[in-house]
Amino acid sequence: MTTQARKGKGQSRAEHRFHNPQGAEVKTRDEAFAAQREVTAEALTVDCKLELNNGSVTFAITAKINPNTHPFVVTGGQITSGICGAPWDITGGFVGDTIRLDAKRAGQGSCASTITVVGEYQNPPSFRGTYGFDGASSSFKHTTRYLC
Repeated sequence: MTTQARKGKGQSRAEHRFHNPQGAEVKTRDEAFAAQREVTAEALTVDCKLELNNGSVTFAITAKINPNTHPFVVTGGQITSGICGAPWDITGGFVGDTIRLDAKRAGQGSCASTITVVGEYQNPPSFRGTYGFDGASSSFKHTTRYLC
């Protein structure tokens, strides 16, 4: 990326300054646009807060998504409350025009071992759909608010 200062009175030519994607100033244009080799998994994920409601229960969800994809690929996260056996580890899915979250129980108890949440986007920003346990995805209706 470049930043160019305009010629002012008394300046003979424009000054070029270059910055890399992290915002640090570098000496050349090539350094500014060089492939970044130091990308970590954390740089490819952001937290996305969701709240699933079915009328009688509310699940607090934090999904880790890759914001560089569409739909956003879910790379992890947790369902932390409102569900038997919480927390639940999110093992995959996506968030876009539709949503799918797959999770497995990490907590204690005699609850189901997996949950699948599916839905379609609606306004105001939320998803309307169904969820189910142990392989089912259409047992219960829900509205999941998008809090990102």
